[in-house]
Amino acid sequence: MLITEESVPSTVVDSRRLARVQRRTLGLLSATQIVGGVGVATGITVGALLAARLGGTAVSGFGQSAFVVGSALLALPVARLMRARGRRPGLLLAYVAGTVGAVLVVAAAARSSLPLLFLGLFLFGGGSTANLQVRYSAMDLAPADRRGRHLSIVVWASTVGAVAGPNLAPWADEVGRDHGAAGLAGPFGLSVVAFAVAGLLVWALLRPDPLALARAVARTPENERTVSAPRRGFGAALREVAAAPRARLGLAAVTVGHTVMIAVMTMTPVRIGEQAHGDVLRIVGIVLSVHIAGMYGISLITGWLTDRIGRIAVILGGVGLQLAACAVAGTAGHDPVLLGIGLTLLGMGWSGTMVAGSTLLSESVGDDNRPAVQGVSDLIMGMSGALAGALSGLVLTWSSYPTLTLLAALLLVPLLAAAVRLLRVHEGAMSGATD
Repeated sequence: MLITEESVPSTVVDSRRLARVQRRTLGLLSATQIVGGVGVATGITVGALLAARLGGTAVSGFGQSAFVVGSALLALPVARLMRARGRRPGLLLAYVAGTVGAVLVVAAAARSSLPLLFLGLFLFGGGSTANLQVRYSAMDLAPADRRGRHLSIVVWASTVGAVAGPNLAPWADEVGRDHGAAGLAGPFGLSVVAFAVAGLLVWALLRPDPLALARAVARTPENERTVSAPRRGFGAALREVAAAPRARLGLAAVTVGHTVMIAVMTMTPVRIGEQAHGDVLRIVGIVLSVHIAGMYGISLITGWLTDRIGRIAVILGGVGLQLAACAVAGTAGHDPVLLGIGLTLLGMGWSGTMVAGSTLLSESVGDDNRPAVQGVSDLIMGMSGALAGALSGLVLTWSSYPTLTLLAALLLVPLLAAAVRLLRVHEGAMSGATD
């Protein structure tokens, strides 16, 4: 039976039961994040190579774009379903889309069909949509003083999939070939299994639904005055964000931090390849590995700091790290060590803006519109990242890598100013309350 907010009995809302449910929910979401992350990373590792094999090098980048755009656009129907029925059906929809997409990619490889490949990669983005929405699901039942930490737990779990996936791709390709699959189809076959398992785990074990239970808690008599306006769709959700300065800052932090990360990270392998000889892939692999470690490996610390020193302070720290990253990478020349340091700082800054920004955005809007706001946030973030990836290549072609890092740094300046202004307002309000 589908568990909705209306079907959650009042007996489940005592604090001890909520704590037990949240611990179980975090464990389950972390497990699905690992399994789903393996599915995403394994497929994407060879997606561009498969597109190049079917359509040539000129179209290889469109495969990645199809995946990114699919992940962004699928966030809307997933968020709509979550808003109406809860987290379980929304996450299941995303994993089903990813599973179908992976199946279509396998078929495209067998038929050498480029259009079918792009359609498959578009739907394959559903796996990424699910992994992004999981971070918000972790906050539904989190105490106010632990929201950042609980979100960071599932973000940290992404590390396992992000690291394991690329290393499993060669093995999956070999297994696929041994069983008669086309070259480079095997990794997507592994993705089919991973997404299917993650979806089944969510459907079978995410009970009670954390969003439904959170709404039930909000509608107890003692909390009745805190309940938000009735659900009214994405337009109303955007108006709610526009009317709340903290929500605007949270959305800006998530979007700008992600955009800067994609712009610089995408072209760094190209920068390395301009001078490196022979061991280009090994050097690129090491640099990207330390970048991923910076993104996900410190997320538990980022979450703790988000709750300890405040959301806005951590956003400022993330912006500062990304500015430092642009400075180091932009002046590194072709030195792989300095480029690795720059990308590590870039990933750490992304962790700060993502964890603290997601937390600030989610807690600054009402319960009923929160899933819609989260879906729109992922849409804007994904589309901005896709645009940044496309434009970064043009900047490198027309100018240089240092120019790209300079432009990326300039994108951070308005976010820095907005965060400083809001922090001063907050400190002034606290000072006034003390007086």
